[in-house]
Amino acid sequence: MGSSAADKFSDEPITPIGGFFLQPEMEQIIHCTMGFKNPIDIAAIKSHLKTSLLLSHPRFSSLMVRGPRGLKQWHRTSHVDLDRHIIVVPNTITTASNFDHEAAVNTYLADLSTSSDLSAEKPLWEFHLLMAHNCGVFRIHHALGDGTSLMSLFSASFRGAEEEEKLPALGSAGKKRNRVNGEKGWWVLLIGFVGMVWFSLIFAVQFVLRCLWDCDRKTEISGGDGVELWPRKLATARFKLQDMKLVKKAVPNATINDVLVGVVSAGLSRYLDHRTPNGLPEGLRITGMVMVNLREQLRLQEQSDLMKSNSGSSWGNKFSTFLLPIYYKKSSGTEPLEYLRRAKVIMDRKKQSLEALWSYKIGCFLMTYLGAEIATRILYRAVCNTSFAISNILGPQEEIAVGGNPVTYLRVNASSVPQALLMHMVSYVERADMQILVAKEIIPDPEFLATCFEEALLDMKEAAH
Repeated sequence: MGSSAADKFSDEPITPIGGFFLQPEMEQIIHCTMGFKNPIDIAAIKSHLKTSLLLSHPRFSSLMVRGPRGLKQWHRTSHVDLDRHIIVVPNTITTASNFDHEAAVNTYLADLSTSSDLSAEKPLWEFHLLMAHNCGVFRIHHALGDGTSLMSLFSASFRGAEEEEKLPALGSAGKKRNRVNGEKGWWVLLIGFVGMVWFSLIFAVQFVLRCLWDCDRKTEISGGDGVELWPRKLATARFKLQDMKLVKKAVPNATINDVLVGVVSAGLSRYLDHRTPNGLPEGLRITGMVMVNLREQLRLQEQSDLMKSNSGSSWGNKFSTFLLPIYYKKSSGTEPLEYLRRAKVIMDRKKQSLEALWSYKIGCFLMTYLGAEIATRILYRAVCNTSFAISNILGPQEEIAVGGNPVTYLRVNASSVPQALLMHMVSYVERADMQILVAKEIIPDPEFLATCFEEALLDMKEAAH
């Protein structure tokens, strides 16, 4: 990179949401884990990264610095030393045939979620190569961008081994343009508008109350102030996208996100039944925070073109959150698809409202006009007052490769937060893996919780048949 390129991108101010993720209480690092089909070739990976779109992107070649007035800014560097970013974890553990590689990798990720920051003396990313387990872990500071940005960049940078010139397709978001709006009567549009205003007001008030004092009743999965510092455990729930698609067809107009919310609701009810038999009232509300993408859905090629042109319309933290209520039901007496029907009703109301957009605007307003410290305290309190967080990221539908080495699985998790339960699902080549990060002193058995989620989907599949 020449000096002209460095000058062009120097001293770019960080966005308000990016600044939120730099505060000590809510500092977030995204961990994207890639399993490889063949043994890791370090030289091939370095060669690939040197010519990839990832390394040429401004965020991955910029330092976080303080400007003349003390404000944090991005400063483009003239050179990125890959040797400082690629961390090789040697073969320190024997690889016996019965060794559980997944458990070992999850333990490594759980330790990273609470114990290791990224150095500010280099661009805020690393690539850890776990040689004994044949996988790599991208560690990327959340201030660089959100999950949708990073997945688009990965898809554009790591093309399939057999089709180097073809961009792998990202999964469809399932959003369809409504072509019959013009045929609806004025009264239908009026009812829709009134519903939007009504639900937006209700949800906005609920969000403000969560930032102040409203909180969930304490259960076996509740976190709270300071829990982000507690030791973590990580487990993986594995789903087949084909199963999720089959289940969503059982309820008219349902989506994959509806199925995911139904699975989480059913799985948590089953898990709480196990931890506290007959200890919770039927219908108990348990509130989570859902991360949602605010961008217009674009094809991967369009996203790649925007990133190459450094357009601000695609890259960055363009996501928000909304409050997701789920309700405890005794799993033994509830028809499996009832969880999906209830989830669809809740999600439809959320989509009809402007809650996600308003919470994003509120966050930006607080960060801009009240300052990062005060805004973080307010938003931190909202996180403390909820029981879990969940996200669903659309990954490539076709196989990707790094340095010519095909990627067999793709998983995402992030640093710990005050909630004791974090769930991040990524779809990749007809499978969907959900990483379940827990505070192990509160939820000591995340593997059993993962099984509860997997069995919940299988029960819905059987009911759908």
